[in-house]
Amino acid sequence: MAGLRLGPLLRYVDWESGSTATVWVEASRPCTVQVRCADGASGTSPTFSVAGHHYALVVVEGLTPGSTTAYEVLIGSQRVWPPDGSRLPPSTITTPSVAAPAGRTEGAAEGTTEDAVEGATGSVRVASDGVRISFGSCRWAAAPGGGHDPAGPDALVTLATHLAADPAAERPDVLLLLGDQVYADETSAATRRRLATRRDLKEPPGTEIADYEEYTCLYDESWRDPEVRWLLSTVPSCMIFDDHDVIDDWNTSAAWQRDLRATPWWHERIVSGLMSYWVYQHLGNLSPAALAADPAYAAVRASPDGTEALRRFAAETDADPARTRWSYRRVFGRVRLVMADTRAARVLAEDQRAMLDPGEADWLREAVLDDPASYDHLLIGSSLPWLLPPLVHDAERWNASMCAGVRGPRWARFGEKLRRAGDLEHWAAFPESFDRFTELLREAASGPDAPATVCVLSGDVHHAYIAEPRWPDTPPGTGSASGSSSGPTPGPAPASRVLQLTCSPVHNSIPRWIRAGFRFGWSRAGRRIGRFLARHGRTGASPVTWDRQGGPWFGNQLMTLTLLGRKSALSLVQARASKRGDQLEAVLERSLTPES
Repeated sequence: MAGLRLGPLLRYVDWESGSTATVWVEASRPCTVQVRCADGASGTSPTFSVAGHHYALVVVEGLTPGSTTAYEVLIGSQRVWPPDGSRLPPSTITTPSVAAPAGRTEGAAEGTTEDAVEGATGSVRVASDGVRISFGSCRWAAAPGGGHDPAGPDALVTLATHLAADPAAERPDVLLLLGDQVYADETSAATRRRLATRRDLKEPPGTEIADYEEYTCLYDESWRDPEVRWLLSTVPSCMIFDDHDVIDDWNTSAAWQRDLRATPWWHERIVSGLMSYWVYQHLGNLSPAALAADPAYAAVRASPDGTEALRRFAAETDADPARTRWSYRRVFGRVRLVMADTRAARVLAEDQRAMLDPGEADWLREAVLDDPASYDHLLIGSSLPWLLPPLVHDAERWNASMCAGVRGPRWARFGEKLRRAGDLEHWAAFPESFDRFTELLREAASGPDAPATVCVLSGDVHHAYIAEPRWPDTPPGTGSASGSSSGPTPGPAPASRVLQLTCSPVHNSIPRWIRAGFRFGWSRAGRRIGRFLARHGRTGASPVTWDRQGGPWFGNQLMTLTLLGRKSALSLVQARASKRGDQLEAVLERSLTPES
């Protein structure tokens, strides 16, 4: 008899119809999986197989809009979720309240607490408490190696414990996991013991992950914790990878890529990493319609064993990243989320270096600018921050100039060594991409249909902060503004408030000297050093400057945006140990838009 090996994970909830959701599971054997809801909604799906593992992404249809309904998972006639004797609440699916007359299209207007608001298409959405979006990145399921965990309480576990203990607590409508969901290059003591039963850890890649089967161990470790398992079964999630999902500094540079491809173990690592990401994370990001149109999904499901079809897809994607799009767009009422792939979509040739290949850049532009009247808030998920502490930004831009040969070959060789040693591969390290992305944000934030806020949501850097840009042509004191008239050619002043919101880690650690470095990066002295580097690197003026509006905060943490109409509020909580057990403590609560 087949059983439930991992999951369920509630992934996609349709905010257009309010009646459809997807639930991901891994079973122990081939079988048919059913999700059955208390309100009569249900869905079934046969499993598909990859490398001896069996998965299903069940499309649940017929949900009641504006409801919260408990569900169970069955394999055959046997209920496998919730587990017998569970002390945790039932897993539920919550759908938005939607009244959708014929002709409704994506992005209809969202209602206020008491009144429905009619959208441009005549469709109506009612929401009593807005949209709550929690986000963060960088989660060790367990500390690498062995011994004491230096990171402290896990923010995701602590959130799950808090929500499970208090049925009245406000839950996120969606959880955005912005990278490093698993650490393929920093494995725990328990995972190392499992790896040692399969191969000699003295041979490369040593204690790092080598193949698909070993990736499944990481997801087991990350998602099997009872509290996290319950949380992910109840709160919909959107995910994107970052470097540690494959390897630290993934796709830093063309030289880095050449060196890795020359090793005997890299090909299996990258193919397995992309295969596992596709199965465990990517599929759940997609709508049922997108799944139905996905040729890789169709090929894998059509075969009794989809391993070779998926291996071929992953190998072809590694050889030509432009053939696959990992980025995606989601709509939550009057909130648009555009999740951008800032790892696999890179162009690494030094003379063409770009964060996004041309096709990806065009897609991002269209996803951001299409039909701006249909949303009040624009969120762009980028695992890597757009705006860094100014000294760090200037150092990365200077380093990119050195690597490009502005100061000659000796400086270029030194720059490449420094780039890898210092992880200098954020947006600033791709100067032309940074400038184009900055201009795209200004364009999205300008004009009569501009949203109230444009927020870039990021992780990666193991601390949290808020940064606000100042464009050259806008007087100081007006939100996204700057009083400088020098530098880049001014464009239209943004009407929206534009913010970089960075939150990391969910569960990880950061050395004290790096904390001090990030703090120094915002200081006046740090800015002066940055200006010196810019002159030495001949980098030219940045199209935007920015100030820190909050932080840096260090600890295991999550940010939450609450969006209602054109209002927006931000909160930050940290997981901290106490005599009463691990608690979520509020660090910040702030309105991001005027209260008018």
